Amino acid sequence: MDSDPSQIPVLPIPFVHGLTHFAQRLTIGRAKIVAIGSSSTVGHGNIKPYPERLLPFLQAVYPNARIIMVNQGIGGQEAPIELQRFDTDVIAEKPDLVIWQVGTNAIWQRPDLNPPPPSFDETTSAIRDGLVKLRKQTQADVILMDPQYVPAVLTPAKKDKAIAMVEAISELARKAGVNVFRRFAFMKSLYEVEQVSFDRIVDRTDEHRLHDSDWTTHRVAWAMKLAIVDGVDKARSSVTVPSRPPPIN
Repeated sequence: MDSDPSQIPVLPIPFVHGLTHFAQRLTIGRAKIVAIGSSSTVGHGNIKPYPERLLPFLQAVYPNARIIMVNQGIGGQEAPIELQRFDTDVIAEKPDLVIWQVGTNAIWQRPDLNPPPPSFDETTSAIRDGLVKLRKQTQADVILMDPQYVPAVLTPAKKDKAIAMVEAISELARKAGVNVFRRFAFMKSLYEVEQVSFDRIVDRTDEHRLHDSDWTTHRVAWAMKLAIVDGVDKARSSVTVPSRPPPIN
């Protein structure tokens, strides 16, 4: 990389909630992350996906903990199909932290997929059901990752739907008491604040102008690391240390 992400001004929006369970597992010395989603999770072309980048970032911060990353991404999928995989691909893994990347394929509506992508309402309903399932069947902290800010979802026909999806994911997370990694806002800031061109943000080999470039994927993983570390710090700072009992005379 030609720049150190830690020296660039745009930072992720902090999580609302502390990552309590994940923080506890880090203290014990062993934690497992399950990342589920579509091509942003599994990777596109020769670009190393964000989960594989995130893992060494976290290991550097928490060298005394063994952190396991399980990548359960499948390209082209959306929340309804991903929800069908939860029992085997998420819950069976006994995760301490789940990162669920959702929303993009319901916006883009790629015409060559069979079956076709689900509708907006089908997607938001599946996200709601998935969050309930995770709460009931795991102890894991949950992070929803919203869509990427790229030309494919910013066309006149799709932009309003993209913004509506971002807002819906935020509201679903608020009601469920989970965090959102606000990738849409973060990448929008890369474009508007850092003035990074879409030619750099988007994978130049992608004719659809949908997938993040290697540079952007690195920045997203770095930003996710910052957000997770802040979430762990929030959880640890909220723990009340019991006072010592008075000495017995």
